[in-house]
Amino acid sequence: MKPYTHTTSSGLEVALPLERRSVLALIAGTAAAVAAGPAWAEDTLAYIKDDIILGKPDAPVTIIEYASMTCPHCAAFHEETFPGLKKKYIETGKVKFIFREFPLDQLAFAASKMARCTDVPRYFPLIALLFKKQAEWRNASNPADELAKIGRFAGIGRQKFEACLADKNLGNDILQRRLVATNKYNVRSTPSFIINGKLHAGEMSLDEISKLIDEDLPAS
Repeated sequence: MKPYTHTTSSGLEVALPLERRSVLALIAGTAAAVAAGPAWAEDTLAYIKDDIILGKPDAPVTIIEYASMTCPHCAAFHEETFPGLKKKYIETGKVKFIFREFPLDQLAFAASKMARCTDVPRYFPLIALLFKKQAEWRNASNPADELAKIGRFAGIGRQKFEACLADKNLGNDILQRRLVATNKYNVRSTPSFIINGKLHAGEMSLDEISKLIDEDLPAS
């Protein structure tokens, strides 16, 4: 796969998308940081650094989604299932939802970095927009430019967008989050969901995920 390249106004060249072996090389470089950082050594239901939570913090069911922004199945879940999940369980205080990045390529990595650069109230709406328009920016001749256009809807100007792509600390945090998913939770594909400590891999319908949630809800 030949990567796209984008040169920012500051002269930074960004390759998009990155081949799988290069993604793994990037992740390998963060392994020591994961081992050393106590923030990454918590149990399945604990929050980790920079988690953004949707729903009541004391909700009885915790769902952690691991997703790649270029994953079509992740996009389908957020388009077809997530609105119903939000209405039925998150807005009623039964579920708290945590989204964690699991980039499968450099383009997903860049989109995740951009999303992390918006403010908290705009984070989940930006994730939804990225998935809704996934086919447009993922298949564009210049995907970085298309990502930048989407970022403007979330208050991310071009200068801030380019700074996000160049932010090594932000990138390491995202790769660390993926390392935790693989090494601690045994995540191997996207989307994957940790529902009250149990791993469920693959896209799910509202009926399918509802059955799993209902099993963990306290008896009324």
